[in-house]
Parts: sequence; C-alpha cells; structure tokens
Amino acid sequence: MKYRKMNKIDATISSLGFGAMRLPTLGSDSQIDEPKAIEMIRYAIDHGVNYVDTAYGYHGGQSEILVGKALKDGYRDKTYLATKLPVWFVNKKEDMDQLLNEQLKKLDTDHIDFYLLHALNKESWQKVYNLGVLEWGERMKEKNLIRFFGFSFHDDLDTFKKIIDAYDWDFCQIQYNYMDVDYQAGREGLLYAYNKGINVVIMEPLRGGRLARPPKDVMDLINSYKIKRSPVEWALLWLWNHKEISTILSGMSTLEQVKENIEIADKAEVGILSQEELEFVEKLRLAFLGRKAIDCTQCGYCMPCPYGVNIPRNFFLYNEGIRYDDWGAPRWEYNYSMREEERAGNCQECGVCETKCPQQLPIRELLKKVHEALAQK
Repeated sequence: MKYRKMNKIDATISSLGFGAMRLPTLGSDSQIDEPKAIEMIRYAIDHGVNYVDTAYGYHGGQSEILVGKALKDGYRDKTYLATKLPVWFVNKKEDMDQLLNEQLKKLDTDHIDFYLLHALNKESWQKVYNLGVLEWGERMKEKNLIRFFGFSFHDDLDTFKKIIDAYDWDFCQIQYNYMDVDYQAGREGLLYAYNKGINVVIMEPLRGGRLARPPKDVMDLINSYKIKRSPVEWALLWLWNHKEISTILSGMSTLEQVKENIEIADKAEVGILSQEELEFVEKLRLAFLGRKAIDCTQCGYCMPCPYGVNIPRNFFLYNEGIRYDDWGAPRWEYNYSMREEERAGNCQECGVCETKCPQQLPIRELLKKVHEALAQK
C-alpha cells in the first residue's frame, strides 16, 4: 500500500480509502450482510488501508453502526475514521450537537478523525453557514470530538470556490474521475483547493461503477491497447497520477473488489502514467462522450419551457444512459429526483422550444423517446 502525507495536518493516509456506502446486503439496502462487510473492512485494514469513510444516511442509517463493529478488536487504533454531518437535518444550532453525539454512539468511538459537512450545495451551505457551523466545528475540534474538519460537495464550480474561500478547511471531498473533469468542482476545483493547501479526497472514482463496466466499443478500445490493464486499473491509476489527490474512496461491495483495488493501489504513485498513457485515457473519455444519442449541447436556449419541463436535463439523463449503457442512475433521477413537471412526460407539445433550438432538434419527439426510456415501468 502506498501512502500520502496530507498538507497542514498530522496525517499520512493510504492512497486507497474504504467507502462504506455500497456494502454487501441481504436484500434491502438497510440490511447489511454483517459478516461479509466486517471481513471486507478488516481485510482492507490488514492490507494497509487506514482511511474508512461512512455517513449518517448510508445504508438507511446502518453503515455507521456496521463500521463501528468492524473497528472493534483493535482496528479503530489502526484507522482514520471519517463520517459526515447530514446538513439536511440541521435546522437549528442544537441539531449539530445532537447529530454528532448520535454518530459517536453509533460508531462506538470518542472522536471522529475526519468530519465532513455532507454534500454541500448552494442552499445547504448558506443554511448551515448562517447557523454558525464553522464556529461549531472549531468548538468540536477544541473538545477533541473531531480532529479534522471538511466538507463533501455536489454543485457547481463557483459554489465550490465560495465554500473553499469561506474557511481554512483541513480537507474537502469531491466527485472526480476521467469523465468528470468538467463536472461539479472538476479539475479546476481540484487545483483550486490544492493550491490553497486544502487536502482533496476523491469520491466516485469509477462514476458509480460505470467506468468499471464500459460498453463494448469502449472495452474493445481498452483491449486493443498495447498495455493491458482492466477498466478499473486505468481509472484508478489516472487519479493516483495526480499529486493533488490525497486519497481515493472506493465503495466496494465484495471481497474480490477489495483485493483487486488493493493490488492496483500498490502502484499508486504520482506520475505513474506516461504522456502516451494519459493520451490514451483521453481517448477513452472521448469514446464515452461520442456515445451520445441526442445532439444536445446543453446551451439552454430552449428554456424556460412554458410548462416547466427541464429539457436539457431530460436529454442529459437520456444521453447518460446511452453513454455508459447503464440506465439505473438516470431512471432513478428521472423518477425520484426530478419534479413531475420537469420530466419529459409533462411535455404539452406546444413547440415553443423548437423555435429556439440552435441545433434544430425535434424536441417534442425526442422528449417522448426520453420518457419512454426513463419513466418508471
């Protein structure tokens, strides 16, 4: 296992971290297969992983309890433990104390090493900022209930920079992989945090597993290259090639995945990839991007829709399904994250959007296609 010394803070962490969000289950997400999950976490620690990440809401609130059990028998002393404040449950100052105390109890520990404000966006950041979360975090550090204070993030680059500039954070956590260089914080955000001395933890290195299971044409490209590596190895080594990254979190679901990732992590050096290899990864990115069924540039000229349909978002989700040959996440977002009026099925076929589209797309017909593909059957 390779390790990286963090900036400013007294911590040297494994290049691979264990993300406890996709543990093995017994049917439902909240029914963790405890023996298998504990075996996986302890195997990882026994083989050098020293950073374990969980959160209040993972596995229906059961992940923290499971991680607490896995870190008994001396494993807690070998591990930096990370968990997150569920900011959506924070509506008054007292909520922060209550939630942290609950997490300490669930994890059966007297302190959290890396404590994050979970999944910050514009609205949630403004809410907790106004409630004094930064001062609260300082007090928790003084009480030794948390050691290092940071945040995880899901929003646009400008919001990320605003949060970074608001406080002398110990670390932050962003979604980043070779497909997400311009998504959310992206490469610019990674460099922005690093240049301010803030340690960066990476989540979704395989984009929810999609980069581990590429469609046939992308897999054929991988197999044709002179250097033989698995899709997972290409994705992880591309990340570890960055000096700006402190560790990569992998949400592993099987012991086999743990073993595979640990084996790859033994090569986790900055500069591990040659310029030619980096150019090959860029070819992979372009191959994925080329799998686009609707030639929408996301310019937004079609908006606003008189009936509230989010046309660019619908087309984006459809293209995501095509791009990765994986419809699970797009269908979930369409049916459960988007408001009903935003969905393609709410199109009233007025045609106003088509008069504004620079690509001259037949938007009304395409929205029917999107709804057919993404609507809950």
